Amino acid sequence: MTEVPTTEMSPLPKRSRGPRHVVVMGVSGGGKTTLAMMLAGKLGYVFAEGDEFHSQANREKMGSGTPLDDDDRAPWLQSIQDWMTAEARAGHSTVVTCSALRKRYRDVLRGAEGHAVFVHMAPPVDLTLERMKVREGHYMPPSLLTSQVQTLEELEDDEAGFKVTSTGAPTEVLAAVLAQLKDY
Repeated sequence: MTEVPTTEMSPLPKRSRGPRHVVVMGVSGGGKTTLAMMLAGKLGYVFAEGDEFHSQANREKMGSGTPLDDDDRAPWLQSIQDWMTAEARAGHSTVVTCSALRKRYRDVLRGAEGHAVFVHMAPPVDLTLERMKVREGHYMPPSLLTSQVQTLEELEDDEAGFKVTSTGAPTEVLAAVLAQLKDY
């Protein structure tokens, strides 16, 4: 979908269990897109920005400062799952961004063909808020950060994935994530 830059680190070995989907999750402003684009470039996986799967109605609702409800999210999550399955059937591993704030939302994504691994980007909330305040051209207003933080359910022990709290340079975060992904 989107061209991504590559880095100089060695890629992860291909998984024998078929295509892998790395879902970079967390609240808006947490660095999902930056990391996901770097991961996709490094790994040679197909990249998708989860926000691109939202309907115009969802974008307008969030843009007006109203949080989405489960009825709003259901078709969005299903369309991401459908994309992941289509890519897996084509033999492609993917990296996709998606807030995936609740376990039941992640369950939908885990329903895609292939193996889903969740990378939870979780910088401090004050840093996330500052990032949201300065970014331009995004429909998600900083006023919705509180509702996202309240909605967020941490990854559970039975979920493949891990939390990233680093606030280092993007290349440092990438190196740490690549090291942890080797276990999945």
